[in-house]
Amino acid sequence: MLSVKIGGEMIQVENLHKHFGGFRAVDGASLEIAKGTITGLIGPNGAGKSTLFNVIAGVHKPTSGRVTMAGEDVTGLSPHALFHKGLLRTFQIAHEFSSMTVRENLMMVPGGQSGETLWNTWFARNQIRSEEADLLKKVDEVLDFLTISHLRDEKAGNLSGGQKKLLELGRTMMVEARIVFLDEVGAGVNRTLLNTIGDAIVRLNKERGYTFCVIEHDMDFIGRLCDPVIVMAEGKVLAQGPADHIMENEAVIEAYLGTGLKNKVKAEHSAMGAQP
Repeated sequence: MLSVKIGGEMIQVENLHKHFGGFRAVDGASLEIAKGTITGLIGPNGAGKSTLFNVIAGVHKPTSGRVTMAGEDVTGLSPHALFHKGLLRTFQIAHEFSSMTVRENLMMVPGGQSGETLWNTWFARNQIRSEEADLLKKVDEVLDFLTISHLRDEKAGNLSGGQKKLLELGRTMMVEARIVFLDEVGAGVNRTLLNTIGDAIVRLNKERGYTFCVIEHDMDFIGRLCDPVIVMAEGKVLAQGPADHIMENEAVIEAYLGTGLKNKVKAEHSAMGAQP
């Protein structure tokens, strides 16, 4: 099994399978994600990356295999149960409440709020007001961290693709996530906002100890953020290592892009290396 151990808590996937009828979307994948890393997960379309995320995050139950988090078997647990353990998964298409403001979207995230029960709305109004004041303070801190305070009163449905991805990152910050799985954060995002998202991920990793696993096709983004990088192809783990080694791996290039684009990838990688 491929192993990336930097210490402490991690996600461990052992011989994981997810079949849809006769189609093996994940076919015996094994890997580890160490605490404190920003791990990249790459591979061609149909490699099984998003399905792997879905199984780890409880969206799909595995056909067979095992997933552990910090040594605890979490195989097949619901997304809700995993959410409360600090494991969150974002999606390629952001799942915001479009008719609510950015601020309201973030306020919806934490569970167990006093205002969720009818009894408390009648008899614990002061407690509810106090909790809401604390929550609003935290929301504003999150928006400041992500540099989107100017959007606090904007309807979430009016945000650009990149702004919605920042809002999803903000949702993870409202519950102090331990491990976050990000699915194609660069999809539909312009370069400026993608750099902002990347900076936020790095800061969350370094300043707040978040562990990330990132699916992304933008290899410049992966190379800047991720170490290690894991490659999937046809439902299996093909290779793992530092981004620069992965980008030079002939088998990875062929599986990921096909032989016809091999020279283009090498040229782009060389150009990246030549930048100051």
